[in-house]
Amino acid sequence: MSLVFTNDNCVGCNKCIRACSCLGANVQSERDGHNRIEVDGDKCIACGACFDVCKHNAREFNDDTERFFADLKRGERISILLAPAFLANYPKEYESVLGGLKKLGVNRIISISFAADITTWGYLNYVTKHNFMGGISQPCPAVVGYIERYIPELIPKLFPVQSPMMCGAIYAKKYMGIQDKLAFISPCIAKKMEIDDPNNKGYITYNVTFDHLMKYVRENHITGPACKDEIEYGLGSIYPMPGGLKENVYWFCGESALVRQMEGEKHMYHYLENNKDRIAKGATPYLFVDALNCGSGCLYGTATEPAKNETEDVYYEMLRIREESKKLGKKDAWSKDLKPEERLKLLNKQFEKLNLNDFLRSYTDRSKQCKHKIPNRMELEAIFKSMGKTTHESKHIDCSCCGYESCHEMAVAIHNGFNNKNNCIHYIKGLVEQEKAEIAELVEEVSHQKENIVEKVAEINEEFEQLNESITQMEDGNNANAEESTAISIKIQEVTEFCQALETSLNEIDNLLKELQTNNNQVVSIAAKTNLLALNASIEAARAGEAGRGFAVVASEINHLAASSKQTAESSNNGQRKIEKAIDSILAEAKKLLEIVENVCERTENLAATTEEIAASSANIASISDNMKGKMEELVNDAN
Repeated sequence: MSLVFTNDNCVGCNKCIRACSCLGANVQSERDGHNRIEVDGDKCIACGACFDVCKHNAREFNDDTERFFADLKRGERISILLAPAFLANYPKEYESVLGGLKKLGVNRIISISFAADITTWGYLNYVTKHNFMGGISQPCPAVVGYIERYIPELIPKLFPVQSPMMCGAIYAKKYMGIQDKLAFISPCIAKKMEIDDPNNKGYITYNVTFDHLMKYVRENHITGPACKDEIEYGLGSIYPMPGGLKENVYWFCGESALVRQMEGEKHMYHYLENNKDRIAKGATPYLFVDALNCGSGCLYGTATEPAKNETEDVYYEMLRIREESKKLGKKDAWSKDLKPEERLKLLNKQFEKLNLNDFLRSYTDRSKQCKHKIPNRMELEAIFKSMGKTTHESKHIDCSCCGYESCHEMAVAIHNGFNNKNNCIHYIKGLVEQEKAEIAELVEEVSHQKENIVEKVAEINEEFEQLNESITQMEDGNNANAEESTAISIKIQEVTEFCQALETSLNEIDNLLKELQTNNNQVVSIAAKTNLLALNASIEAARAGEAGRGFAVVASEINHLAASSKQTAESSNNGQRKIEKAIDSILAEAKKLLEIVENVCERTENLAATTEEIAASSANIASISDNMKGKMEELVNDAN
């Protein structure tokens, strides 16, 4: 897990990139469609610059505060190394907080102000014994971390003397015999890197920062009887101040010993980069460079409470401590009344039992984990081309909006995957301008199309006029058809009635003919009988002779009449049959005519209904046509 990390407040504003001195420590990424800047723990030196510039409280850091208190509760034996800045930051709470920690089980409390005095002793002795000139002080772990990662050629110029924190741990373990786990009450995030550095052999277990400690103390109401640290100290108490180490050197060596004071996050690292060749070659006139990451020193370190930075109260308290440290007697190394060389003699006497080698350390070249690829000319040109940077001027805008000092540095970051071209405001601006030009072309095209639309709408309106006219004609024709259909229907109804009457009449005639046939049959029957009677009368008349001759004539006539009646009746029957046949044919045709008439009548009724539907549909079509025409006119008005 990275010591410094990004929380969910990040908006990807690039301020942390701009503030950071370590290329690749801040990496542009995306989460849920939003840009954010993540921290690469291998490249980050925990300088805290991103905390200073972030307005969104998007950065947090890890330390060992929770683990420290959890181990205390489990009964672990823990002693405390107390940073000099703690008293300056909490002069009123200092004793009660230490009392509370003691109450929770802390064993011993050792001030690192005393250990800082050991560091001063170690620096001066190492310079004297090894003629180590022009080196770089190393109490600041962020500075050490930067050199190990980014300027490894300066590692030989780092003082091998341990920082006050480590001098305190070594003294506690080797010279005081403390076997407890050690916790450093710290104003610095980066001290965690120094604590965990294998070169420091695990002397310290916990980095308990001021910020997290005091939050825990207040939330858990930790307090106890007044308590102080154990060992007296001297001017090591001012190490947290900017130039604190330099002032200690001047105190013992006089101001003829030239020490270059340098602090301030990015400013510090620019100084090292710009002067690395001279420093590496020992070509500077300085005894050493007193280097601190924080512009206000450890008093306002990266892990102090932000509210403390809003006033100079901490600095004023440190000035008070500084003056108190110089008020000791003439036989003390911190006496104002002695000359620097006298103080140095007393300092060496105070620590004469210490072995300098116990307080020396080594460093590790960590540059491999921070190396980045340098794009060649073709790769660089390809990146610039993809960003629309094709001119010398466009490749050197160097606006720093992306977070990098130059367009070249941004291109290198893109080449290494630390960032992408969408984070370049000028690239985005170019895209916007290109889109603006494309939009202008589209607007012109739309305007041209709008004119075409207006023309087409006008043509459509003319066609609507013709359509409306046709609909009107169709309505008129349809209405006429409806009237004619109604008249035809009436006439067809009359034909139907006529057919029905004809059928009735023909049926009546058929009935009469049947009656006539009956009568004719009766006539034939009577004629047959009359003929028989006439035959009998003729026979009798013949028998009567002359007397029956007249009767025979009558009988003959009767016979002729009977035969004639029979012939007439039979002829009548033949005519009747023909009439019946004709009537049957007429009836059949009448039925067909009636069926056809009924069919025509039904179709006429359907035609009338359809005509009514057509009339209604025509009205709807006309209404829709009018609405569409209105919409087209609105479209024309909107287009204009």
